[in-house]
Amino acid sequence: MGNLSGKVAIVTGAGRGIGNCIALKLASQGAAVVVNDLDSGPAAETARAIERMGGRSVPVPGSVTDEGFAETFVGTAVDTFGGLDIIVNNAGYTWDSVIQKMTDEQWDAVLDVHLKAPFQILRAAQPVISQLVKSAKADRIAVPCRKVVNISSVAGLGGNPGQANYAAAKAGVTGLTKTMAKEWGRYNVTVNTVAFGLIRTRLTDTAADGDGSIDVAGRTIKVGVNPDLLAVMEQSIPLGRSGSPEEAAGAVYLLCTPESDYVSGQTLVCAGGFNI
Repeated sequence: MGNLSGKVAIVTGAGRGIGNCIALKLASQGAAVVVNDLDSGPAAETARAIERMGGRSVPVPGSVTDEGFAETFVGTAVDTFGGLDIIVNNAGYTWDSVIQKMTDEQWDAVLDVHLKAPFQILRAAQPVISQLVKSAKADRIAVPCRKVVNISSVAGLGGNPGQANYAAAKAGVTGLTKTMAKEWGRYNVTVNTVAFGLIRTRLTDTAADGDGSIDVAGRTIKVGVNPDLLAVMEQSIPLGRSGSPEEAAGAVYLLCTPESDYVSGQTLVCAGGFNI
């Protein structure tokens, strides 16, 4: 039993890093979790980890930008667990370049994964949530408070050189959040954003050879931060260090708990006191 006992959650990008920790945290508090990742292996492993801890989970691998993904993702929650209570739009990656060197492909890819995909998932969820609310009212039972947490970044609040695409997408997430908080308040749904600062994941950790990369839809994209730059970045954080994925997941969890039922349309900055 936990704060989220009986709840059904869907989490994108949950095979690794922050998303993995979010899925495990929600499951540890009793939620059944539909786990997405671009790759089937990590998605399945997160689902198995949840089951090993006594929870319920099902993986839905695939790109959040694929046509029809949103409907499949939302539908899996309803078909497998009978409802939908928590939506966490977490999936994403960076593909950096200064603006004069940034291609349309770079711009579109990052906007699609960080902004268009959350929009499509929320659009697909609306009929489900609306019907669940109508059913509760017809049965004369209290409409539960449902939760949406969209993941952003301090780059979307203050900008970041070399990340025009990423910063624009994450700034858009703030606008999406504020709008959905107003649209879905009538359904007793809170919609909030968590904006992360420097969190140590494979997207920020430097590879052993100093040249890490990931594969996204056949594209090889460089990731990692130069260790000297990383040290400088950490010095600008009042807590004096980067955050862990578990700490990042904790911030998301706060906005999924019953204690946050009257908090909506807000952005929680999880950045160790970093002043944007």
